Amino acid sequence: MRPVLFSILGVDVQSYGLSKALAALVAAWLLGRAFETLGLKKDSAHALVLWATVWGFVGAKIYFLLERLPDVTAHDLGGMGFTWYGGLVGGLGAALVVIRRHHLPVGPVAGAAAVPLTVAYGIGRLGCLVSGDGTYGRPTDLPWGMRFPSGVVATDVPVHPTPVYEALAAALIAVALWRIASRLSPLAVFGVYLVLSGLSRFLVEFLRVNDAVVLSLTQPQLWAIASVVVGVLLVLRAGRVTSDQTQGVRESPGLRVTSARV
Repeated sequence: MRPVLFSILGVDVQSYGLSKALAALVAAWLLGRAFETLGLKKDSAHALVLWATVWGFVGAKIYFLLERLPDVTAHDLGGMGFTWYGGLVGGLGAALVVIRRHHLPVGPVAGAAAVPLTVAYGIGRLGCLVSGDGTYGRPTDLPWGMRFPSGVVATDVPVHPTPVYEALAAALIAVALWRIASRLSPLAVFGVYLVLSGLSRFLVEFLRVNDAVVLSLTQPQLWAIASVVVGVLLVLRAGRVTSDQTQGVRESPGLRVTSARV
């Protein structure tokens, strides 16, 4: 593992930070292409990713520090220590502000963001793996168990490489979302993203070392359950709207005349 990849003029370039920058760049490129397909400005996509990334990091750091209370140290204020769901809240808040300022349609933007979000998450998790930031899992004797002797949070004991599991899951989810994008409404696609990503995180938590908080579930698992619930509600709402629109079209007098001619 290599927490520090190289140095430039005495400044360390960390694998963790570089992976997050790469994730943001890839997300901006993917979202820009999706915006062009929707007839939206690519600049709006780039602004969305930029501010969502900045405030996502702010939210992730704040949430991490709140989790550490009252034992926060100066080390916790550094470049490591971020919580995904805090980042999701911060990034989502910033995204909504950008959407409003750029007068963007919420549903189509949410659907377009599903794949970029998933791909970015997978890239970020690979950065966690290379840096050995402590997001690995419990000890294991499985042949693919990994040691992190030089990681930021070092261990010589073979453990579950949960960042690899999550990166692989993200790749599968991204492919699934890409395949269903043309068959579902954008809001439903985003709902499916919330469901699948929530299920992935819920399951992988059983292999990680986070403390249980309620009903033997960890805090990330509670967030994952909330993600699944919201995702299901979005899918149901999108289906209801589509059904209402279809019913309205069927009841249109003009359409009935056209159908009679056919």
